[in-house]
This record gives sequence, C-alpha cells and structure tokens, in this order.
Amino acid sequence: MRVYYEDTDMAGIVYHANYLRYIERARSDFVRKLGQDQNAMRADGVVWVVRRIEADYLAPAIFEDELTVETWVHEVSGVRLVMDQLVRRGSDALFRARVTAVCMSRDGKPLRLPAEIRALRKT
Repeated sequence: MRVYYEDTDMAGIVYHANYLRYIERARSDFVRKLGQDQNAMRADGVVWVVRRIEADYLAPAIFEDELTVETWVHEVSGVRLVMDQLVRRGSDALFRARVTAVCMSRDGKPLRLPAEIRALRKT
C-alpha cells in the first residue's frame, strides 16, 4: 500500500494510529485468503473482533512510501487466532504487531473459531 498525505502527521511521517489501519486491511485480506467470507459470517451472527494488540514502532514511514504488510499465524486455539504482522518499506521493518482476534456473536458472546481456522493449528 502507498502512504498518502492524509496518513501523515505534522512532522510528515505516518501518524501512529494509521499503522493499525494498515494491518487491519492486511488481516481482512489474510482471513479472506483462508476461505472466510466475513459478510456471510456476519449474516450468520458471527463477527471477528480484535481482543489484543501488542505493537512496536521501529522506524517511520513517510509520504509516498510503498509499504508491504506481512501477516502470518502465530498461534491458534479453539477460540482465538494470534497473528504476527510486519509493515515493511522494502527490506526495512517499520512496525510490527501481535494481534489476537476472536469471534463473537451479535450480543457479544465469545464463539469458537470457524473450523477452517481451527484446522490451522494442525498444520
């Protein structure tokens, strides 16, 4: 993804909260590639939510930078998916996060992860 002017702060670097937007987009793509249709899940009353994020800001990104977000599974249980994410500019690591996501019902009750996601712990 490209850094746009609107992504930057008064110092001309990416505003810290925007990294969370970047990794959110990458997680959505990641879950889609794992075969999860989030619209269908929502229609069935199941939604993904972030439970926890641990983040490290390593170096700044600036206007017009081309960024890549890498996402991989760190841990899977019956009820949570922990992913590691890394934002890079070329070979330079700029931001890393460990994100714990869970599934919940519309009324906020925790649910088991979809079977396709739980199966990742066996691979």
